[in-house]
Amino acid sequence: MVLGVDRIIKLIKEIKLIDKLGKRDLENPEGAGLDLRLGEIQKIEGDSFLGIDKRDTVNHIPVAKYDPDKSNSFLIKPGDFYLVKTIEVVNMPDNLVATVHPRSTLFRNGVWLLTTQVAPGYKGALNFGLKNMGNCNFEVELGARIAHIIFFEVSGKTASYRGQWQGGRVTTEKEEKQV
Repeated sequence: MVLGVDRIIKLIKEIKLIDKLGKRDLENPEGAGLDLRLGEIQKIEGDSFLGIDKRDTVNHIPVAKYDPDKSNSFLIKPGDFYLVKTIEVVNMPDNLVATVHPRSTLFRNGVWLLTTQVAPGYKGALNFGLKNMGNCNFEVELGARIAHIIFFEVSGKTASYRGQWQGGRVTTEKEEKQV
């Protein structure tokens, strides 16, 4: 069952379900979830490997970070791909799972936000892929709302997240064994 915004706000107050949530979503939420804001942008480079037991990801280079005291934006050219991190930090209890969806303004401008589910037990900022699939430049302001998170209650037992991305880690530093 999808949680309504009243239940989400209650869980934010009780267990800090989402930390660092923007004022707009605390006071004036929209729909059946909450919006997440752009906090960091990383360029990626190098080679990567995904095997059955091991993986080695690309390197990431921070290129922009949200600063609440100043307005700054970043230009994403056609074909460019970046990893992006949210300002918000989630603290998922074992009885909830979440899905993240791009805000429609992104695809209306030719930009894809590649998201994933947020597992029970995950704690940290969220990382996504962002690619300009259009043929026009796209300028985005750090702190802008880019995604919408929807929470679901899980019926039955869950297995709490124990992966290596816990805490919002962006990429690996070297080849590592997968959990």
